[in-house]
Amino acid sequence: MTDSNKSSHGEWSSRMAFILAATGSAVGLGNIWKFPYITGENGGGAFVIVYLMCVLLIGIPIMIAETMIGRRGKRNPIGTMALLAKESDADPNWHYLGWLGVVAGFLILSYYSVIAGWGLSYILNVFTGSFSGAGGEKVQTIFNDFMASPLQQLFWHTVFMVVTMSVVARGVTEGLERAVQWLMPALFFLLLLLVAYAMSTNSYFKGLNFLFNTDFSKITGQSVLTAMGHAFFTLSLGMGAIMVYGAYLPKDISIARTTVIVAGADTLVALLAGMAIFPIVFENNLQPGSGPGLIFQTLPIAFGNMTGGWFFGILFFVLLVFAALSSSISLIEPAVAWLVETRNMTRQRACVWAG
Repeated sequence: MTDSNKSSHGEWSSRMAFILAATGSAVGLGNIWKFPYITGENGGGAFVIVYLMCVLLIGIPIMIAETMIGRRGKRNPIGTMALLAKESDADPNWHYLGWLGVVAGFLILSYYSVIAGWGLSYILNVFTGSFSGAGGEKVQTIFNDFMASPLQQLFWHTVFMVVTMSVVARGVTEGLERAVQWLMPALFFLLLLLVAYAMSTNSYFKGLNFLFNTDFSKITGQSVLTAMGHAFFTLSLGMGAIMVYGAYLPKDISIARTTVIVAGADTLVALLAGMAIFPIVFENNLQPGSGPGLIFQTLPIAFGNMTGGWFFGILFFVLLVFAALSSSISLIEPAVAWLVETRNMTRQRACVWAG
């Protein structure tokens, strides 16, 4: 094996294509759905600082290592680990590490796609005015009824997975790269629109104070573990996605510089999400630390009662689905690549099996 080898699936056409793809993998539900509520649960600004330190000291070095390993192997994570172990005369059981990554991504997508389906359903709910003038009890009833309906959840989950697999089936340049080239700019644009709206509210600075005010007395050992776990989750580490994206990276592109840019963009999205969400929450006298329900049970109350709520509610849940889609294609890609490389499947057939 030499560094000049190319992946059988193709390569990213440019450094920017890889940055957009890796940023798309990193930016997902963890930024829009999870980061605001775990920040609220762990005291705000002090937690943000701990999280940023975890990204800087742990996340970026591991991301660099995963990308480097992927580019060296030019295969799916399982094949890459097996090849590098053979080349280094190391224990062949190293390939099981690749298996752990592929299986982890596969399992994460199994619930990730369900939550993304919730987002699709809520786009329709906001569009049809289901939350218009709704109080907490009505929103809770809508959410509970949806949770109690397996058929509804299965339908929206299936719609999301069909979209995901249709992107992945088209390959690296025509599918993954083309998707992120419009998904990521659209995601940033939608997020900036929501931040602009939040700036127009009377509670904007209250939201900023909550997000950036540092009170380290609220930081516990559990808070640090939560920040560390979220750094791994939001940067797509340990799940094969970054490794397989690294396999499509041309050899003349700097891994360190691009990784820092990706981590920076991912962190920026998380902070912008907080800057958009917390002012809206405070403006409507809602609780910022209301757990996972912040997105699906708390914010709909705000969207249903604020000026322009119909428009901004749709924007928010479209943003949520875009973020989920950019990550879901990277979560399933390692499994698809493995099926193509080892089971002699076409990419389309591998997508059907994996999907």
